[in-house]
Amino acid sequence: MVVAYDGAELVDISCVTTGLDAANRAGARPPYRLRLVSLGGRSVRCDSGLELRAQGRLEDPVDDLDTLVVCGGLGHEGAADDSRLVDYVRRFATGARRVASVCTGATVLAAAGLLDGRPVTTHWEYARALAQRFPRIRVDATPIYILDGKVATSAGVTAALDLTLAFIEEDHGPELARRVALGMVTYLKRPGNQAQMSVFTTAPRPQDRLVRSVLDHVVANPGGDLRTAVLAATAGVSVRHLTRLFREQLGEPPGQLVRRVRLELAARMLAATALPLPQIAQACGFSSAETLRQAFVASYQITPSLFRATQSAAAKEDTFPRKSDTSDRFP
Repeated sequence: MVVAYDGAELVDISCVTTGLDAANRAGARPPYRLRLVSLGGRSVRCDSGLELRAQGRLEDPVDDLDTLVVCGGLGHEGAADDSRLVDYVRRFATGARRVASVCTGATVLAAAGLLDGRPVTTHWEYARALAQRFPRIRVDATPIYILDGKVATSAGVTAALDLTLAFIEEDHGPELARRVALGMVTYLKRPGNQAQMSVFTTAPRPQDRLVRSVLDHVVANPGGDLRTAVLAATAGVSVRHLTRLFREQLGEPPGQLVRRVRLELAARMLAATALPLPQIAQACGFSSAETLRQAFVASYQITPSLFRATQSAAAKEDTFPRKSDTSDRFP
């Protein structure tokens, strides 16, 4: 059951519902029964201005609720201030096997007291406000999603798909989750603790021209000698000056950024190529396959071989099942 409200983000909702529907088409047994609810069963106006018709009333009892998902959106604060909505979410959470929020939907779960004492993530842009409003929860803006017992929280927008794929894998195994990911043409199913802010997508670009040139050099030459002293000498500045600029412009020292770039590139190569691990390690600047393995486990809590087995876009059986009868998917 997905809970929506005025000001909901449509992508937050559709990533969950389309992902679970795709799992049904891929053979999930038992199939997921999808239901979008709102207060009074009213249509909700999404952030984009589109109206979405609810399939049920939040006030109606559900005896066999499995998973409760609260979407995010610009209307999350208003939803969290709505005592009726929060009360119904709290009641349903008591009987649900699994409770989740997408993006700023965490604000609603927090208002219901469901996140007290838990590690929680949300969209990085709203993390500080969430932590300030609810000091009893432990907000971490870094991960894509966090699974903590029966409660799950995810980062913003398309991270809802990563969380949904994690649910599918938990319920039906990694092969079905992989087939859904391939069918939805997502690049790969990211591990939950992968950072929201990738070095390849973080915006804006560093304002300092020197930092930009060093960053471009790192990305273009991951297998080269990227020690801070070497980068500083190449840029014609002192190590201290380069480190200060990196901290000011990128929020981390050069060595830490180099390690992150190399790990992200290694993850991409593992998912998109059949190259052996020693070759990937060499290309990404690691001294050995074992060094890469240790760094990968430390950052992602998963071995490179397992990551490749479950994430590889080159895996077999990549056709998407045809849509079957959907009469059993809605209560």
